Amino acid sequence: MAAIYGEEWCVIDDGAKIFCIRISDDIDDPKWTLCLQVMLPDGYPGTAPPVYQLNAPWLKGQERADLSNSLEEIYIQNIGESILYLWVEKIRDVLIQKSQMTEPGPEVKQKTEEEDVESEDDVLVVCQPETPGRALGFDVGESQTEMEELPPIDHGVPITDRRSTFQAHLAPVVCPKQVKMVLAKLYENKKIASATHNIYAYRIFCEDKQTFLQDYDDDGETAAGGRLLHLMEVLNVRNVLVVVSRWYGGILLGPDRFKHINNCARSILVERSYAGSPEESSKALGKNKKVRKDKKRSEH
Repeated sequence: MAAIYGEEWCVIDDGAKIFCIRISDDIDDPKWTLCLQVMLPDGYPGTAPPVYQLNAPWLKGQERADLSNSLEEIYIQNIGESILYLWVEKIRDVLIQKSQMTEPGPEVKQKTEEEDVESEDDVLVVCQPETPGRALGFDVGESQTEMEELPPIDHGVPITDRRSTFQAHLAPVVCPKQVKMVLAKLYENKKIASATHNIYAYRIFCEDKQTFLQDYDDDGETAAGGRLLHLMEVLNVRNVLVVVSRWYGGILLGPDRFKHINNCARSILVERSYAGSPEESSKALGKNKKVRKDKKRSEH
């Protein structure tokens, strides 16, 4: 498959046989794109079908059901044979037909695996849409005079728990344009682009107004972006963007996923000297409590 599809084919976990292929209606000028995520069980292709998930911001409802039914019909008609090539070409045909009939529609948010697990029997890693810049909630005009150079991007140490992997990425930013540039640069990495979620938050201090420009994006992991921004507010960091990528491994983590997201973010902020260590934060908090207690005693 790698020889046939080249860069469209991505290995997520070779040992677990988890793969992702990005399929478009047109390679040179794609209007519609979909990511097919597959896990090949030990019995494939002889006795077991691939475990799969279809991922695209526009795919939902009856359209998703129709495409899934088409893939399952292909499997039934070809039991015992390798069907991935047939699946990919079927999906490509659907995208080409869609491109000929309609124009791209509005982007739809992905759901977290906790929300979607009841309707999706086979939950795997989700791919990002083709144009990640669209996910940004702001519009940056070309007339802006802020610094528009791509900042350096640092990558944190991954955390793995029950086959889910979390990794933080950090970049110094001084304007929304740089936030957009960093996100676009990160999505050029096939592994990051294939993450189930790329949650981000940023805080930019505006010297002239003495206020913060800040925002976040859950990228389908409900409440994760808000929690990440809250952490950054508590740590009082400024002029920095933090992105946490999560590759979902098929096992629900519940609230632990938020712990891992924040731990990844905190670690890279400490490593890059944007925040103190947890021990230093605890000491500072204890000191503040002592000052407040002493103040109360002096008032009595």
